[in-house]
Parts: sequence; structure tokens; C-alpha cells
Amino acid sequence: MLPVILALLLSQSPAANPRQQGVPIGKGKTLPTVKLTAPSGGWTVDRMLLIEGSVSDNSIDPIVVSLNGDRYLMRTFNGRFSRKFPAASGKNVVTVMATNQAGTARTQATSYAQIPPVPFKVILTSDTDGVYTDLHVYEPTDTSEAGTELKIQDMAHVYWADTSSPSGGTFFLNSQGGDFDQPAYGPYLYIHRAPPKGVYLVATNYWPSGDKAHTVATLNLSLFEGTPNEVRRMVRIPLATPGTTRVLAWVNMLGDGQAEVYVPSQDPKPKAAGWPTNLDAALKELQTSGGEGEY
Repeated sequence: MLPVILALLLSQSPAANPRQQGVPIGKGKTLPTVKLTAPSGGWTVDRMLLIEGSVSDNSIDPIVVSLNGDRYLMRTFNGRFSRKFPAASGKNVVTVMATNQAGTARTQATSYAQIPPVPFKVILTSDTDGVYTDLHVYEPTDTSEAGTELKIQDMAHVYWADTSSPSGGTFFLNSQGGDFDQPAYGPYLYIHRAPPKGVYLVATNYWPSGDKAHTVATLNLSLFEGTPNEVRRMVRIPLATPGTTRVLAWVNMLGDGQAEVYVPSQDPKPKAAGWPTNLDAALKELQTSGGEGEY
């Protein structure tokens, strides 16, 4: 009798929000075909790697892209997808996966980039359609660090409305062939090919739309990629409150190919020499100088 009662209760439970069930799958019942037109393999000297192709089932949106092991979601438009990513020095392995009712299809390509290593790269994605998880990067300047204290108001702010910094940091707008900066999965990209010494702040600002209650933001941080000093961190953090700004990571570039990373949701607060002693006060300064929400 108990199994019957449990079955009845489950049948009467409201259906889960599709957004909360992971990556949406296509409606097709035939296994899709995925084609990559770029990269086509071989060698390249381009600093940006174009990932472009098509999927036979137009209802599949997004597709899943793995670039050197980092996973991203990419929108499709009438079955096509296109987006440039910062290339890694050396081997770049691109895997694209598309899922519908019949299962998951995948394809892969490898491109070798003859370019200098990228010392600072940030890629931010979301797991939910119809939301903005805006990427904000604050860079050190000559006046942002005084002694052991950090002044947010003196840092260079790189984001969607100001896409380049005085020292050379670059923000790449979310352009994938649809409307400019369409809310969805991202990715938002930032790179710095010659980052000056000092403390950097990587944050996200959350703006949902409609009935979107929450999302999970994923940060992929790479430092000195393609070198023996390579540092990689992945940060996944839930966002629920509209207007919330969350710090994803602090990065202290020490020079000579060395850096330290502090992720507030994962790491104890750094106490080593070279870190500002007023990180908590600096965050409050960010709130009062234009940032919103919690940290």
C-alpha cells in the first residue's frame, strides 16, 4: 500500500521548473548531427579562436562547448553557433556537444596556436536563460594601493560599458550572432596580456528577468596559461537576489610569473605579505561608490 501512496503523491507534485533541471535539451527525437566549421584544425597565429558550426536540430539551444577542459554554454540561432574565445598558447582542444530527446552527439577539433601565453584570462557563464550575470573586473592603478590598503574607487573598472583599461585589459562583449548582449548563458570574456602588478577584483552583478528566481554563475580563471606557472581556478556560485553583486575572486599579481588567488567562497582570507589588510572595507567602499548588493 505504501508504494501506491508514494506514487500518488509524486504524481500530484508540481512539475519542476525546466530551468532547474540543468541544460535544456532539444525536442527532436532523432540523434542530432553536430558540425564544426571552425576551428578546422592545424596551426593558427590568431589570438582569438573562432568556434563556429551548426547542429541539425534547430530546437537545441544552448549547445555545450568544452575548450581545453573548461565547459561553457553557447546559444544557437536557427541551428548555428559562433563565438570567438581567447586562444591558449599551444594546443586548443574544442569539443561541442548537442543533446535532444534521442541523446547526445558530439564533435571535436584541435588547433595549435603559435601565440604568446595569456597571463590573465577570465570567462564567466550562467546556467540560465533570460538573466544577466554581468562580469566586472577591477584593475590596480598607480593610486589604488597605498601602503597596505586598497582603494576601490581608484581602481580601473572594466565591464560592458567600458571595455578597455588604461593598462591594456580588454572586455569582450557577449556577441554570438543574435541581439547585442542578449541575456542568457554568456560567456563574458576578459583578458590582459600584460597585467601590471597589484590586486585585481573579479565580480558579477545579477539581473534576472521574468520568473527567473536564481541562477548559478561559473567563473573560469586562468593565469599564465600555457606556462609552467599556470594557475587555474573554477568558481561556481548561486545568485538569487536582483541587483546582487558578488565577488568571485581576488587576484594578486606578484610579478615574475607569480600570482596568488583568493576565492572568498572557497579559501581562508589571505594573510601573506603583499595582500591589502582592508579587503572587507574595500568591499563596503564598492557598495557605496556605485556597486549594489551583497558580497
